[in-house]
Formats: sequence, structure tokens, C-alpha cells
Amino acid sequence: MPDAIIIGAGIAGIASSIRLAVKGFSVTVFEANEYAGGKLAQIENSGFRFDAGPSLFTMPQYVDELFKLAGKNPSDYFQYEKLEEICRYFYEDGTRISAWSDKYKFAEEIEKKTSDSSSAVLKQLEKSAEIYDITNHIFLEKSLHKLSGYLNLKTLNSIFRFPAIDPFRTMAEANSTQFSDSKTVRLFNRYATYNGSDPYQAPATLNIIPHLEQHFGAYFPHGGMISITRSLVQLAMDVGVKFIYNSPVKEIICEGSQVKGVKVGDKIYHSNLVISNMDVWFTYKHLLKNEISPSGVLNQERSSSALIFYWGIKKQFSELDLHTIFFSEDYKQEFEDIWKNNTISSDPTVYLNISSKYNKKDSPEGCENWFVMINVPSNKGQDWDTLISRARENILNKISANLKTDIRSLIVCEDILDPRSIESKTSSYQGSLYGTSSNNKFAAFLRHSNFSGKVKGLYFAGGSVHPGGGIPLALLSAKIVSGLIK
Repeated sequence: MPDAIIIGAGIAGIASSIRLAVKGFSVTVFEANEYAGGKLAQIENSGFRFDAGPSLFTMPQYVDELFKLAGKNPSDYFQYEKLEEICRYFYEDGTRISAWSDKYKFAEEIEKKTSDSSSAVLKQLEKSAEIYDITNHIFLEKSLHKLSGYLNLKTLNSIFRFPAIDPFRTMAEANSTQFSDSKTVRLFNRYATYNGSDPYQAPATLNIIPHLEQHFGAYFPHGGMISITRSLVQLAMDVGVKFIYNSPVKEIICEGSQVKGVKVGDKIYHSNLVISNMDVWFTYKHLLKNEISPSGVLNQERSSSALIFYWGIKKQFSELDLHTIFFSEDYKQEFEDIWKNNTISSDPTVYLNISSKYNKKDSPEGCENWFVMINVPSNKGQDWDTLISRARENILNKISANLKTDIRSLIVCEDILDPRSIESKTSSYQGSLYGTSSNNKFAAFLRHSNFSGKVKGLYFAGGSVHPGGGIPLALLSAKIVSGLIK
């Protein structure tokens, strides 16, 4: 069998290994850490278990597809359930909105809690579906860097409908036109953060995201998000993939215009096929030592990062759900602080995930495991220790005021993840969560391709390349790479 080497056991690296093994390749995955999953990992502390990174699970069909491709029954490896209530939104004036998975119930909720009508919400969701219908075939499922990807009727039809994806307005402009109530506008603007972007700069094309969540649904994986990693690693091993941990790749070996393998420690592993699941910035800067870096791509604006507190809480709160958002009152100022001032807002929007709401084993009895996250700028050398200390106080004040409870006194354990540790643990340049940002209207076309145009046999998968960051898109990047390899 031909050999294939994959650098990094992130979700796209694992998915790529499965797809190549099914094709008949002998696949070896080298992972720098002692565990697989990249950002999709976990933290344990004092009887509490936390999903360390991604906490929202959408489009499970892309995970199931890997099991089916290998001739396996997905439910033998991996189970999940659909959420009836996707998210709970808290506003400073006491308004609380439930984002129901049923779009009509969701629209009625918006009408009841804001000055916007249910018909306006349904119209917005219809627009989101239209953008998905136009862009799915060309932007998400194919390489944008191969002419053959454009030579079919579906793609040509999408190109003719290009103005309908609303690329010339910002997301915030489109949402402010559609809705009159600040609460509704903030709710729909928040979807820009799903790929680390700014709704006041990013094109309204990103209004595709509500369709991905509302139409396809949001889910809870039994065992938590870490079960995605575990089930796919098990599948990969079952189809013959070999994982080698604690083995950072030092160099990608090239001879002329052909990849020849990788160097791990002092040993060379030979292969004419290498896929890097490492951030494309680090791939060029650290591994392709004799290759000219594509400076235009590598110098693009990075996505936002995150500051996450993992708190063990010695109380349960019935008013909180699996996903809860506490909104900033001045949403625009929050994004100006992140993107223009490279700092953390004094009134950040707070995302709270509590997996013990569905998986009781994730916290001791009578307690909850709080994953508390705010959006922050990528790491450009800020005084993070000072920023984190201030942000912690602002977050505690905000949640305590909303719940009318002193949260400080309930914290029994704490871990912290910030842009510096995100970068060091996951090799994500500047700690950005999604590679480059999508603030440019042409961002989809500016991402690095899934293959090297100069080195034959070298490919790229993961959130830092096409089609983008997040679990579904990372899985699609592996699908695109597999399709390019004959």
C-alpha cells in the first residue's frame, strides 16, 4: 500500500487519515501532544470535566459520513441528541430569549420578547437558507483553487446568483435593516463570532450561519464534545491508521518539487504524500524551511481568539441551559475593542457552556461545570496577565448581577485558557481560533488552498485553510483533500 503521513491529530487530521485509509493508503499520524483532538480536547479538575475547546456541535452528518464511508454503523461508535432549545440569551434589562430549534417557535419567541415580528425572523432564516443554497456547492464542498471545481452547472448557477449572497453589506448593516430591536440585531450579529469575525466588518454572506444551526440543528454528543475525538480516533485505528504521539514534526522533506516525507526527532519518515493539519502559518515558518512562504496569505488578519475560564461551581442554576449568552449592552464597542484596540472590552459578551446539564458525570452531585468564554483579540504581545485579571472581575460581576448570586463564593476550582496557551498547545498562530478572519468580503477566496501549488504531494487540512474553522468546516477540508488525492 502507498504510504501517507499526516502532521497533527486535530479533527481534520483524524478525518483525513480515515478517508485515506479507506482509499487503501497506509496512514501514519504524528501528533506533538500526548493526546489527539487539537482544540477538541478536555480538562479535568477536582471531579469536574470540561470540554476544553469547541462546545457547539452542529451538522453531525459530516461525522456520521466518516463511519459510513468506512462501512461502519455510526451509532456503534458515537451517539448524540438534538437540542430542543439551542441557546438561552440574557440581556441587561432582564429580557431572556430562548432560541428554540423549531423556527416558528423561535420566531414567536422573538416577537414576544422584542419589538420585531415573527415574520421578520422567518424572512431572515429564509435568506440564510438561500445563501447556503448558493454557496454550499462552491465554497464549502470544493477547492476554490482548481479550475475543474467551477466547470459544472451547479457552480455556474451559484456564480450567476452571487449578488444574492449579500457580499457588499456588512453583517451588522444587513441585520439592522432587517430588524429594529437591538436585542434581535445582537442575537443575529453574534453568528459572526462562530468563525472569529467582526459583524461590523464581515460581509452579510455570514448570515448563512443561522441556517446551519437552525435548519440542521444543534446537538449534544453523549459523553461531551471529547466523544467526537475519541470515536473518530477509534474508527481511524479500526481502519488501520497508526497514531504516534509526543512526536512533533521538525521538517517536511522536499526534493525539488516533490514532497519526500517528514523529519521527526532525528529520524526521516519517507512518503510522497504529506497532509499538514498544523496551522498553515506554522507549517511554512517551521516545517517548510527551504520553501518560499506565500506572504500574502500568511500576513492576512487572523481571527479572534478566546479567553476561557473553567470553573467548578458548587451550585446548580435552573435558569441556565447547556448554552447561555449574557450580552453586552454596547455590542459595537465590544468589537471595536477587540479589532481596533486589540484589547478586551470592559463589558464583554459572555458565553457559558454547562455540559453537566446533559451529562451528570461531568460534575459532582449538586454542582455544575462552567465553561465561561469571551471573545478576545489574537495575541500581539498584549499584557495578558493584566487583561485576564480585569476580564475575570468583569465577567464575575456580569454573571452575578444577572443571576442575583455572588458567583465568586461558588468557585471551587479554576483553569484558564488564553491566546498564549491556545497558541502553545494547538500551534494556532497568535492563538487565533479559526485561522484568518472573515472580515474581508473576499475572505473565502483568500484562504490558503488545500494543496501546494509548488510541492507535489503536499496538502493542507484544518481550520487555517479552505473552507475555514470550526468542526464542520474542518471536516469538509479533509473531504476536499481526499477528493484531490487520486
